[in-house]
Amino acid sequence: MGWHNVSVSMQNIYDDEVFFAGYQAMRDARSGINEAVKQPAFLALLPPLDDAVVVDLGCGDGQLCRVLVDKGAKSVLGVDHSARMFALAEKRTVDDRVRYLKSFAEQVTLPASSVDLVTSSLALHYVADLPPLLERLATWLRPGGWFVASMEHPVVTAAPELGSHPCIVDNYASEGERDTTWYVEGVVKYHRRISTIINGVIDAGLAIRRVIEPTPTTESLVQRPNLDHYGRLPAVLILAATKPLPR
Repeated sequence: MGWHNVSVSMQNIYDDEVFFAGYQAMRDARSGINEAVKQPAFLALLPPLDDAVVVDLGCGDGQLCRVLVDKGAKSVLGVDHSARMFALAEKRTVDDRVRYLKSFAEQVTLPASSVDLVTSSLALHYVADLPPLLERLATWLRPGGWFVASMEHPVVTAAPELGSHPCIVDNYASEGERDTTWYVEGVVKYHRRISTIINGVIDAGLAIRRVIEPTPTTESLVQRPNLDHYGRLPAVLILAATKPLPR
């Protein structure tokens, strides 16, 4: 379990063998909320991608990277710190418009004004110190560039031990580290209020364009009635922001 040797601020939980096996089984079975709740709402917020240069932070197995080039992106750099995810992404990707960088998002350095879109799917709640990352990625964006990110909803991260009880929230105002159990014990996530997240994006110099809290569609509930839970308790927060054009 080598991830225990990494500082908590840059935890490498996805290289834990037990965690990785459970997580991949869930993703491969499409039994989580990604396909039914998060992904449709996330993709709807993306700007036009024709000839776009994109960076995807926390890319996992590269699924979103492949979708982005299918939608017209000129190039996509997927960033993930997990050796297991990195290997899986390279195995599943055959398009040379996609390349991968094995790194924590917090350690990435890119030229200023070199990127049209930065995406991050369900990864930012693992980042201990979010403002510096937001400030850096804002510099990567060209004027008019976009940032689109999803993360676990703060009503869930506030008290993860209550996650199975819809409409119960506790310790919401107390921000910071949360020690959770997800496939294994000791999975560290970071809770922030919605206002803290939004103000962090604004303070980085970006303009909020949209904030959504997706719920299951009628069609998805017919196929998977168990998703009703996520109509009572929002699981995901998604936001889109842009870098202002020069005046």
